[in-house]
Amino acid sequence: MLLSLARTIPRSAANGPGQRFVIWVQGCAIRCPGCWNPDTWAFETRQLRDTAAIADEILATVGIEGVTFTGGEPFHQAAALVDVACRVRAAGLSVFVFTGYDLHELTRPDHRELLALTDVLVSGRYVQSQRSFESEWRGSTNQGVHFMTALYSEASMAESAHVEFHLAPDGQLAVTGFPVPQLLDLAPARENLS
Repeated sequence: MLLSLARTIPRSAANGPGQRFVIWVQGCAIRCPGCWNPDTWAFETRQLRDTAAIADEILATVGIEGVTFTGGEPFHQAAALVDVACRVRAAGLSVFVFTGYDLHELTRPDHRELLALTDVLVSGRYVQSQRSFESEWRGSTNQGVHFMTALYSEASMAESAHVEFHLAPDGQLAVTGFPVPQLLDLAPARENLS
């Protein structure tokens, strides 16, 4: 099965609890104003990866406790992400998903399959006027954090980093997580990876 990706980071502490492999999928029909990742909206293919190969890459990453799916919109590619999630869950890793959909909108069978494999779901449209600077894992205060299994709880939210800066070998700086605006002003030439 194939998955259309925007990018990945093999290790992050700002995209869910613990150290996590993060996958940004390509394609989003929701297109929230003020979204950090408008480059992931288009449905044109950037990287097309086999789900078994991406799962193998995740499982080869030492010291992580799970994978995070973000985007773009993960539920546009739910069936492919189900395949990845099944493989990483079978190896004992957790699954965290960010979506612009509200939980009640995720009704298709492949949506339900992905939800059944999800430990934590952050759901809801990003609303720029409600941007959150204190709520871990939420871009705006209207979004909900759903603990789909007993693996994590609200206490887990306090253990996450708020923001990370990643410096690529080519010198490009990427920011991921939930930084305050003053912090972003320190790194004007950046690529946002929330």
